[in-house]
Amino acid sequence: MKLLTFVDQGEQKLGVKTDHGIIDISASVKNGINFDIKTDMMDVISGFKEEVARLQDFIDYSISENKAVFVDEEEITWGPSVTRPHKIICIGLNYRKHADETNAPYPEVPILFNKFDNTLTGHKDEIPVPKVTKKLDYEVELGIVIGKKAKYINVDSALDHVFGYCTVNDLSARDLQLRTPQWLLGKSCDKFSPVGPYLVTADEVGNPNDLSLKTYVNGELRQNSNTSDMIFNCAEIVSYISQHMTLEPGDIILTGTPEGVVMGYPEGEQHYLKPGDVVTVEIEKLGSLTNYFTRE
Repeated sequence: MKLLTFVDQGEQKLGVKTDHGIIDISASVKNGINFDIKTDMMDVISGFKEEVARLQDFIDYSISENKAVFVDEEEITWGPSVTRPHKIICIGLNYRKHADETNAPYPEVPILFNKFDNTLTGHKDEIPVPKVTKKLDYEVELGIVIGKKAKYINVDSALDHVFGYCTVNDLSARDLQLRTPQWLLGKSCDKFSPVGPYLVTADEVGNPNDLSLKTYVNGELRQNSNTSDMIFNCAEIVSYISQHMTLEPGDIILTGTPEGVVMGYPEGEQHYLKPGDVVTVEIEKLGSLTNYFTRE
């Protein structure tokens, strides 16, 4: 199932993309259908597989009875596909070729840092380039969304706790990131984590460790890799984090970026993002996420 959020009169609403179009779930519920389902993205995530099954039954019925309310995909204002995560946890230097391009040794354990919810934004949104950076970089990343509380879980059962996956652009102000040994400042400016357009349930994605990833800047292909190049795979990441903190439904884990970032280019060929640029990051089975960069 492909879930999404869109903004209607200031309210973030749940949508589901189907073969017939995008269904406005709350509007469809109000259209005389007597189903006990959740209409908020975070509630669906917390309900995990059982809630997805109820939602699917509702969608099938509402379409068959001509009671589904659809919205125009070209006209909606997209929200982040995960709206209120308790934690945003990121993994640094997790692709072999990305470590190679930045002349960094492969980490022996996952490198963890965090972002905050001020960084969240959606597909097609405008992102102001902060005045405090001259080196804004893109990073296509596979996002793991937790659906079931996880603590001290082993690798073999780790993916059983995953609700689904999404495309994320882990925007990074390199001059701020590398100013100190702590990366947080360069990762946490406003709207530095576009997420979407969809949150795709784990059953529809299958193996998350074999998905192609790409980044385009103004139509030019900059990143082109596969999650199989990750040093620590998705199950290993979820298990490792769970040994140190409890993962809650709705938590997002950003799993690292492949080679092709601006920072990895030779000096003199580094063309960082600027106002007027258009960046699209895409991941196989998860969709393409586009954002427009403007002046702050």
